[in-house]
Amino acid sequence: MGAYRGGLNTFAIIGLASKPLHVYSNPTYECIWFSSSFSSQKPISTVGYKILPDFGFGRVYTAVVVNCTFSEPVNGNNTGGKLVLRASTNGGGDTNFNVADTIDVLNESPNAVNFSIFTSPPKYDYYYCGSPIYGNLNPRRIREWIAYHVKFFGPKSHFVIYDAGGVHKQVLEVLKPWMELGYITLHDIRDQERFDGYYHNQFTVVNDCLHRYKFMAKWMFFFDVDEYIYIPPNNTLKSVMDSQSEYSQFTFFQMPMSSNICLSYDYGKTYRKWGFEKLVYKNSKKGIRWDRKYAAQPRNLHASGVHWSLDLEGQTKHETKGIIMYYHYHGTIAENIESCKIYANSTQFIYEKTPYVLDTTMRDIAGDIKKFELRMIGPRLQKILQ
Repeated sequence: MGAYRGGLNTFAIIGLASKPLHVYSNPTYECIWFSSSFSSQKPISTVGYKILPDFGFGRVYTAVVVNCTFSEPVNGNNTGGKLVLRASTNGGGDTNFNVADTIDVLNESPNAVNFSIFTSPPKYDYYYCGSPIYGNLNPRRIREWIAYHVKFFGPKSHFVIYDAGGVHKQVLEVLKPWMELGYITLHDIRDQERFDGYYHNQFTVVNDCLHRYKFMAKWMFFFDVDEYIYIPPNNTLKSVMDSQSEYSQFTFFQMPMSSNICLSYDYGKTYRKWGFEKLVYKNSKKGIRWDRKYAAQPRNLHASGVHWSLDLEGQTKHETKGIIMYYHYHGTIAENIESCKIYANSTQFIYEKTPYVLDTTMRDIAGDIKKFELRMIGPRLQKILQ
């Protein structure tokens, strides 16, 4: 999928490979650098160190990150060259053959590398790297999500969206104003849908994002477009991130919200309200270990996961309760009809044997988000259909 520099002498290559081959055999990788210099400099090679970041969730294909670290600076004179990966089955599949593919993975033109990026302060404070989006998404939910998080992360933030088929005409319409302001980069990866990897090649996508933009931001956030990061009023985003600066990554708790229970007070008016404004009942069932999401300092990560990374330098912190969390509105972005199907008028409610409690935290700030969107991009999205 991509190959990126990680420094003067190191590269990361991200792609898909056979899951059974990696489970039942031991394929090997060799990295070779060919210089474009007119001198008689010989190619240099190193053993590629493979990382399988999918937590065992791969299907026919699995995500592979190959780290190529050479013993000396590569293309230090900036005359150009290319990185070649030699991938071998190493006897896997058929012990009589060591089948090998030789792949040109990266070409550097003369004077194309800006080596200062590896030591300079990053341009952004925060980068969003999310899972691929796919299917017939509700453009209103995407509109609300991006407006909320541009305000949350602030002007020194950027969002990377990987389109696996979910950016249809109306979704593109809600992304365009923010793309024009420089907040969003959109990647078309629909061709990868041909390959049966886990969850639309989710692990390949988040690792491509990590290594492609590794030196662009101080922090990267990994979460989905039906999830909203929230920090209680006694803190700010900056104070929270400063307090976690000694950690390479930290995880945060989920607040699981109902995707169909709304207030009776809103009956007949829900079509005018935003998703996180009207869905105000939180699952309060005890004893469930809800999924977490995470933020990381990307220069310390060798590979990324979906809920956290196992391949990093430095420490991980999990105890962030009460400091930072995320509200999860599962399934709402894939629903193009009215979300509210059940109405309640109490602070506690039981539906299908699941207890819920009223939580208006997100509802209470919806007005501020709407005003922010209007100030930033005007009224151009206010007629987007449900």
